[in-house]
Amino acid sequence: METNPASINSPKKKISIWQALFPVLILVCMLAYNVSIYGDDALSGSNQFILLLGGAIAAIVGFRNKVSYQEIIGAVANNLQSTTGAILILLFVGALSGTWLISGIIPSMIYYGLQVLNPSIFLAACVVICSIISVATGSSWTTSATVGIALIGIGDALGISLGMTAGAVVSGAYFGDKMSPLSDTTNLAPAMAGTDLFSHIRYMMLTTVPSIVITLILFLIIGFNLTTKGVPDTTPILSAIDEVFYVTPWLFLVPALVIFMIVRKTQPLIALLIGTLLGGLFAIIFQPEIVAKVAGASVLDFQSAYQGVMNAITVDTSIVTSNEQLNDLFSAGGMYGMLGTIWLIVCAMVFGGAMEAIGALDRITEALLKLFHTTFGLFASTVASCLALNVTASDQYLAIVVPGKMFSKAYRDKGLAPENLSRTLEDSGTVTSVLVPWNTCGAYQSGVLGVSTFAYLPYAFFNIISPFMTLLFAAIGLKIKMLTTKDA
Repeated sequence: METNPASINSPKKKISIWQALFPVLILVCMLAYNVSIYGDDALSGSNQFILLLGGAIAAIVGFRNKVSYQEIIGAVANNLQSTTGAILILLFVGALSGTWLISGIIPSMIYYGLQVLNPSIFLAACVVICSIISVATGSSWTTSATVGIALIGIGDALGISLGMTAGAVVSGAYFGDKMSPLSDTTNLAPAMAGTDLFSHIRYMMLTTVPSIVITLILFLIIGFNLTTKGVPDTTPILSAIDEVFYVTPWLFLVPALVIFMIVRKTQPLIALLIGTLLGGLFAIIFQPEIVAKVAGASVLDFQSAYQGVMNAITVDTSIVTSNEQLNDLFSAGGMYGMLGTIWLIVCAMVFGGAMEAIGALDRITEALLKLFHTTFGLFASTVASCLALNVTASDQYLAIVVPGKMFSKAYRDKGLAPENLSRTLEDSGTVTSVLVPWNTCGAYQSGVLGVSTFAYLPYAFFNIISPFMTLLFAAIGLKIKMLTTKDA
C-alpha cells in the first residue's frame, strides 16, 4: 500500500523567541486599546474576546510551525480541565457571599468595625475598618464606594488631608482584596498559577501580614503627630444597619468556623459549602424578615425560607436601607455574579493552551531561565511584568492572567511551588493597579473617593510596600516553597 507523503505530518519546528513573544505583544496592544475604549466595562466581555483573538494569533503562529489544530485544541482542553476546581470554588464563593449578606454577617462586621474610630488613631482605624469590610465582601471597589466615602467625609471634618485618608482607605481595601476568599483576584491568581485557593491565601500571609503591620505603624506615627478637630460621627450609618438587620456577635460563629477549617487545611469546596449552608441557616434564625423579603413573601414559612436562601445563593440580592451608601455595599451577586470571572478564566485558558501547544511557553521559559539564573531574578521579572501590564493594559485582571500563564512553567522548571507565582501575582499585580491613574482601578478609586491618584499614592503604603516585600523574601530566600516530589 502506497503512503501519500502529503498525509504525513511534517516535524514540528522549534519556535523562535520572537515568534513566541509575538502573540503576547499583540495581545497586550489589543487589550490596552480595548480598555481605552471600554474603560471599566472592558471586563463585560470585550476583554474576554480579545483573549480568544490572542489564542487565534498563537494558533496561526503554530500552523506556520507545523502544529496541528488537534494539538492546539487538546492543549486548550487540558488547560480548561486544570481549572475545574477553581471554577467550582468561584461558584461557591458567590453562594457564600449571598448567604453571609442576608444572614447579617457582613453587616455586623461593618457595624462593629465602625465603632473603633478615634481621632488620634483615625488613619490606622480606616485601614482596619476597610480591611475587615473588604475581607468580608471580597471587593475593594465596593468598600471604597461605600464605607470609604463615609471615612473620607469624616476625615475631612476632622481636618485630616484627603490624600492621607484616601491612602488609608485604599491600603485597607486592597488588603482585603488580596486576602479574601470572596475576591475574584484572590481566586484568579491561584487558577493561573496552578494551585488551590486556601494554599494561596495561607502562603500570601507570609508577605501580606508584615506589609499591613508596617502600614499600620506608619499611619499610627502620622496620626499621633496630626492635629485633628471634632469627633467622628458614624451614627447615621450605624442606625441604618440597626434598622434593617439584627446585629449580634453570635453571627461571627460562621466565619470563625470557616477560618478554623481553613487553618485545619479542610478542602476549599467543603469549607465553602459548610460556610454557605450555615450562612443560610443563620439567616433564617436571625434575619427571618429579610429572608422573606428576598423571597418576595410577606411571612416566613418553609417555602419562602427555601426560596429566600436559594435566591441569595444563586442570583443578585440587594438589601435596601435608609443610607444610600450602604445600599451598594449590601448587595451580592450569588453564583451568577461569578460568571464574569469564570468567563475570563476560560478565555485565558484558551490563550494559554494555544501558547503551550505551539511551544511558546517553553521557549519563553527557556529564555527567562537563561536571562534570570537566580530565583530572585525570576521573582523580579514577574513583578516587573505585572507592573508593566498594569501600566500598558490598564487592568489588574490582565496583570494577573498574562504573567500567570507566561511564567507558570518557568517557576515549575526552577523547582518552585506554584504558590510562589500566585503570591507574586497578587503582591505586584493586584495591589499596584490602583497606583496607576489610567488603570481601571486607579481611575475608579480616584473618581469614587474624589481624590486624585497622585494625591493618595504617597500614602497608599500597603500597595507600595507589597511588591518590595515579595522581592525581599526572594532576595534572602525566606519562606520560598519548593516543589515536592508529589507536586512535580
